[in-house]
Order: sequence, then structure tokens, then C-alpha cells
Amino acid sequence: MTQQNADERPGIAAAIVVHENRVLMVRRRVSEGQLSWQFPAGEVEPGEAREDAAVRETKEETGLDVAAVKLLGERIHPKTGRLMSYTACKVAGGTAYVADTDELAELAWVALADIPGYVPYGLFEPVQQHLDATLR
Repeated sequence: MTQQNADERPGIAAAIVVHENRVLMVRRRVSEGQLSWQFPAGEVEPGEAREDAAVRETKEETGLDVAAVKLLGERIHPKTGRLMSYTACKVAGGTAYVADTDELAELAWVALADIPGYVPYGLFEPVQQHLDATLR
């Protein structure tokens, strides 16, 4: 990425967790504009790899242990202006629940066909391609 970042806030790492033909989505208590439902995500800490941040945030928010599979891509988010990275993850153990009740209102395991109802403005293309390929 270039130095064109709109601000110097830390990047945000999102986890794209696929399990049993569904993807994990969370609904924030405070929405960021249109962003109500989204993937588990949070700020990358200094010195932390983006993939590690996605794994940590998933554990903190949902109690679910996941393992990073691969970085799908990154972009400046069109709605928030934040640098976003997206990491494909697989479930390593545990059961998802609302672990961070201050941040999250609820979570859902969402089928591919139902994603537009949760994210009507569409997904980042590499994320959509990954879900199209893995959610059959």
C-alpha cells in the first residue's frame, strides 16, 4: 500500500471463517454507517501480522478458535476509509458465541445465498470469490 492512507489509524483485520458451508458474521452494537453485519474484525496491534490479528479478534469477539488459511486481499474500505485486510480462516475448536458483549449484539452462520440480506452493498471481490468457491 502507498502512503495515501487517509489517516494513520491502525489497519483492520477481518476473519472470513467458513465452517459447514456457512460463513461467520457478527452484528456490532454500534454500526459504522451502513456496516451493521460484518465479519469478525478489529485493529491490528503494533508488530502483529494481519493474519494473527484476524485470528485474535475472532477469539476475542466470538470465543471461537480459528486458524488462518491465507490472506485474501486488502483495500481501503469504501465506507470507513480504513485499511482492511481479509484472511480466510478455518475453525480449529470451540463454539461461536457473543463473547464480547460490549461490541457485538449477535452472530450468525450465514449461507452463501443469504449473504446479500446481511451485506446488501456487496462484498470485497476477493472475499466474494473465496466464498463462491468454498460455500457449495
